[in-house]
Amino acid sequence: MTWLITGGAGYIGAHVARVMTEAGERVVALDDLSAGDAARLPDEVPLVQGSSLDGELLKRVLAEHAVTGVLHLAARKQVAESVAQPARYYRENVGGLAALLDAVAEAGIGRFVFSSSAAVYGNPDVDLITEDTPCAPVNPYGETKLAGEWLVRAAGRAHGIATVCLRYFNVAGAAAPELADTGVFNIVPMVFDRLARGEAPRVFGDDYPTPDGTCVRDYVHVADLAEAHLAAARRLSGPEAGGDLTLNIGRGEGVSVRELLTAIGEVTGDRRPPVVEARRPGDAPRAVGSAERAAAELGWRARRGVPEMVSSAWQGRLRHHGA
Repeated sequence: MTWLITGGAGYIGAHVARVMTEAGERVVALDDLSAGDAARLPDEVPLVQGSSLDGELLKRVLAEHAVTGVLHLAARKQVAESVAQPARYYRENVGGLAALLDAVAEAGIGRFVFSSSAAVYGNPDVDLITEDTPCAPVNPYGETKLAGEWLVRAAGRAHGIATVCLRYFNVAGAAAPELADTGVFNIVPMVFDRLARGEAPRVFGDDYPTPDGTCVRDYVHVADLAEAHLAAARRLSGPEAGGDLTLNIGRGEGVSVRELLTAIGEVTGDRRPPVVEARRPGDAPRAVGSAERAAAELGWRARRGVPEMVSSAWQGRLRHHGA
């Protein structure tokens, strides 16, 4: 089998490519390199530079590399940007997925894993989010992921494609320093960036109905997330393949912003107190997901905790940016 990973040179995609190849799977990556880095990919993984919006390119890649399964990670994913540019997000996230599914159906490929997000849930008022929690996204990014899930399932039914939709919670860490997240859009690298500039971390609201007043989130190590993709791919290649699955990918444990900042201070040695600012619109007090269905269906559980996420991300920061 050969698996196509779209967005394969990105932060998450490159981790998936490494885990897949280390497990003996053949992989080809497609990435427009707008956010990816070809140097992240293992030497044995061919990279095709291009967009999932390019239907003719997709057909050529699927044929030339004899692709038999697809892991679709390519997408724009910044919430604020999606609010400012909703049409772009729908065009690239949903339009790119539609073009890819057309090519997959035409090629007769029967396995498809879709990178979704816990953003599909919005801000549910529940202690633990399960896959049966109603979806009510609160921004265009989350809307495109939910629409993507609908499209994946519909294409699966129409063309006999076995599908898995993985709803990621908050991703952090690095399996190796060279694979680290080099952007400053997620909370851990954002805090690193502020500390590097001599600024205190920011806390947006400390009066939430949580144990320490700050928002509580579910964090998953990117290496665990990559292993979930491998498990999903293996599931679609095994005797139980068929139909569709939708699974939360997280640890099922809540970590508050203050707890995360404490962990960052222990790793970096910079324990300056945070600056408390006003709440941000739309932030839920708590968003923690149950991963029990992933354990039951894939035999997968997250194995790495917050200290490992923070320390590995810090090593990546030192490699790419210095202290």
